[in-house]
Amino acid sequence: MKNNILHSLKESHEMLAQFIENPYSIASIERAAKTIIESLKSGSSIYSCGNGGSMSDAMHFAEELSGRYRNNRAALSATAISDPGHITCVANDFGYEYIFSRYLEANAKQHDCLLAISTSGSSKNVIKAAQHAKDNGIKVISLTGPSDTELGLLADVDIYAGSSEYADRVQEIHIKAIHILIELVERELFPENYK
Repeated sequence: MKNNILHSLKESHEMLAQFIENPYSIASIERAAKTIIESLKSGSSIYSCGNGGSMSDAMHFAEELSGRYRNNRAALSATAISDPGHITCVANDFGYEYIFSRYLEANAKQHDCLLAISTSGSSKNVIKAAQHAKDNGIKVISLTGPSDTELGLLADVDIYAGSSEYADRVQEIHIKAIHILIELVERELFPENYK
């Protein structure tokens, strides 16, 4: 069992090291943070979506913005597309591919921003949401695994974690990127919290 624990930690460490060594990783997180900050400063809203563990990450991202991350401050407009009533209605009436795009159609406005999360970069419903966003003046930031995925190529900014045999390693990079994005947003909008 100890060997399995060590193997898992070392594998995780190696993936993070590769992510850090890729200059694009740092640049893409910085560009994504600036995009989110610009949307929030203009009074626009942030949306996020993903499936399974990526939906949990999308929810975590949104609640850290609308709630708080480290210290108390004003709430920020952020929503994860995760309402079960909406999802089951749209999946039943239109198809599962439309669960996120339909929500954006109903709620999102030009100059809003979408964080679209897919470890494979090929989730059809997340791609459809990104396409709707692009077609309607909504900025798209994607969190993906491999580079040059269908989702990543649609995005204004793609933060790709790198290839891995299993999604959990990619998700570990995603949650780190999410936390950094939230911190950068707070540092810019609430500098008094980071003296």
